[in-house]
Amino acid sequence: MTKILTPPQPAPVMEIARELLPPGMELVVADPGKPEFYDAAVDAEYYLGSPRSGIGNEFFRAAPKLKLVQLTSAGYDRVDIEAARKAGVPVANNGGANSVAVAEHAVMLMLAVLKKLVYHHNNVVAGKWRVGDFAAVRTYEVEGKRLGIVGLGNIGKKVARRVQGFDMDVRYFDILRLSEDQEDALGVRFALFTELLRTSDVVTLHVPLNDVTRKMMSTRELAMMKRSAVLINTCRGPVVDENALYQALKSGTIAAAGLDVMVEEPPAQNHPLFSLPNVTLTPHSAGPTWDNWTKAYRNGFDNIQRVEAGRTPLWVVPELRSLTG
Repeated sequence: MTKILTPPQPAPVMEIARELLPPGMELVVADPGKPEFYDAAVDAEYYLGSPRSGIGNEFFRAAPKLKLVQLTSAGYDRVDIEAARKAGVPVANNGGANSVAVAEHAVMLMLAVLKKLVYHHNNVVAGKWRVGDFAAVRTYEVEGKRLGIVGLGNIGKKVARRVQGFDMDVRYFDILRLSEDQEDALGVRFALFTELLRTSDVVTLHVPLNDVTRKMMSTRELAMMKRSAVLINTCRGPVVDENALYQALKSGTIAAAGLDVMVEEPPAQNHPLFSLPNVTLTPHSAGPTWDNWTKAYRNGFDNIQRVEAGRTPLWVVPELRSLTG
């Protein structure tokens, strides 16, 4: 029986996992925050779940039979990649299982910010109807606005497809450029990073967190943006320098921001960004929709079956692809 170690999830989520579990495989549920996790790791051949704390040196030492760490998330910055390399264990992310959810959420935040959704909701429930005049409280259309996508991976491409329906003008920056045919098919055009910042009405971030992308949006970059521009972040909090963003929003360097992620999660109760009226926040909730738990477990079990059959796993993170040859 192939043993798959997995962290606990709410009962309905575990039910999805058990329904999809292939024959000959067993799910061993253990909490990474408790000692029994390391006891359970002794016989585990696979880890399947989110990158909780605990996927580091101690875990890999405790799991000598481990063949693959299969994540149900796209992000993997909380996994100790060096410890995985040392142990010779590849780490795979979720194969885009949550890419539709995050792309939709990014578009939702754009609309929520430009239409002042939260502001209007709060006024209506407080008994205030149509506060201010239309010149003072401005809302905007997205049609004809330029969207700058930073990072045109799985999620970035899905954002580009979805905003075509809004007739936005889409530019992208990525270290991997598309061919002209691919750009035509997607309805996008490449721009240099600084050019994209200077010319976009909305900038949306879709990059992994690493040494290159950490604080890639700081004082200098925010100052390049239009004063009327909006910043959307649904990737990872530390990609944005929060102190610089606070100053930029407070001083009017940029108009507004929509954030699903923050540097510290959960943030401190008195976080400076909470005091600003031009920030719309969600609690890192873009990824896990009810629809994509099935996709995540399906992809995970498929990858585990591939390794069991002696084939190369899919979606191995770039830093560890050398392990799979």
